[in-house]
Amino acid sequence: MATITKKEVIDRIANRTQCRNITVKEIVQQFLEEITTELAKDNRLEFRDFGVFEVKERAARTARNPRTLEKVQVPARRTVKFKMGRIMKEKMNTKAAKG
Repeated sequence: MATITKKEVIDRIANRTQCRNITVKEIVQQFLEEITTELAKDNRLEFRDFGVFEVKERAARTARNPRTLEKVQVPARRTVKFKMGRIMKEKMNTKAAKG
């Protein structure tokens, strides 16, 4: 399993589209900022066949520190959930079947 960076993705897109790296970088960054802005507003983002991003509330809870076994209060917080769409599911399952 490899880790792919944003720069590597930008380089790939620039190569495939024959666009300048700086242009692709600006577009990708703006796209990511739009996703973050909309999720911060509690909006759900749906990209057909790719997937859905939505904000979920995690309730406050009591946890235990594994070193001291002391009980610790964990406050409520918001997190982002991603649900795969059809195309991603198909690609993921094709890879799993081959591997």
